Amino acid sequence: MNPTADHECDVCIVPCFDREAVADDIAAIQALKAKHKAIVLAHNYQRPEIFHGVADIVGDSLALAREAEKVDADVIVMAGVHFMAETAKLMNPGKTVLIPDLEAGCSLAESITAADVAALRARYPGRPVVAYVNTSAEVKAAADICCTSGNARQVVESLGVPEVIMLPDQYLAANVAAETDVKIIPWAGACEVHELFTPAEIVKLRLNFPGVVVLAHPECPPDVVAEADFSGSTARMVEYVSQHKPARVALVTECSMSANIAEASPETEFVRACSFCPHMQRITLKGIRRALETMSHEVMIPDELFAPARRAVERMLAVK
Repeated sequence: MNPTADHECDVCIVPCFDREAVADDIAAIQALKAKHKAIVLAHNYQRPEIFHGVADIVGDSLALAREAEKVDADVIVMAGVHFMAETAKLMNPGKTVLIPDLEAGCSLAESITAADVAALRARYPGRPVVAYVNTSAEVKAAADICCTSGNARQVVESLGVPEVIMLPDQYLAANVAAETDVKIIPWAGACEVHELFTPAEIVKLRLNFPGVVVLAHPECPPDVVAEADFSGSTARMVEYVSQHKPARVALVTECSMSANIAEASPETEFVRACSFCPHMQRITLKGIRRALETMSHEVMIPDELFAPARRAVERMLAVK
């Protein structure tokens, strides 16, 4: 699916899903979960039929990282992208972790390698490396600590140093830099969905939908964040809508997000101002069903990467 599809959308209807059409797959997945003692973790960007139909735990990257450590299951199916499945495996070494589609990647994760991290360390000696969770296990292993969009500033400030390297999202780094006195050395990566939003689109939204409250993800460029009413991780967007109950809201992020939280906020009109992530869209109900039927594709992390990558995630989870 084209990540720019519906990017400038004048439709105020959030898509739902046909429960009858997917009933067989949902029933089969529930039976397979019971058979294999499996659970499904689903990111907020997943399709509504996954998010509402078969997910046992839903949330943003931070929530899934935390909950993956607590799950009582033998098998974890990650309804998300590959780095999320790797993170679940890091936190659950004794469990089988499956991802329904090996091609469910991430432009951010693919923008940097462990060799790039080594080069940054050589160029900026002594600076700690903060790696966004949207990175591969090999990059996490090369970093000092991980962060998510929900706790990036707290992680950066927890290190108690005047300057850090933060990778790979240049826009998240810039947005965090605007909130802290810590100097941030960024990497030139970007989310292929969020980097396409512009301030002009937000201006257009306000003209077309008077009174709309605009929430932007911090992976958006700083000028987009500045034009929005609020910026935060997907979890903080959910919290904002729940607490403030705006009459009309636009979430400047992945399209499925609005569909997934609209059900819990019937008093709010959701204006679609979004793009679909082509990688998240690769995860389907049929793919989850096939993963549980065939026990594939299992996520494995090389032994030499496991301990340092897990340590970087654990350090992140220890930050309050």
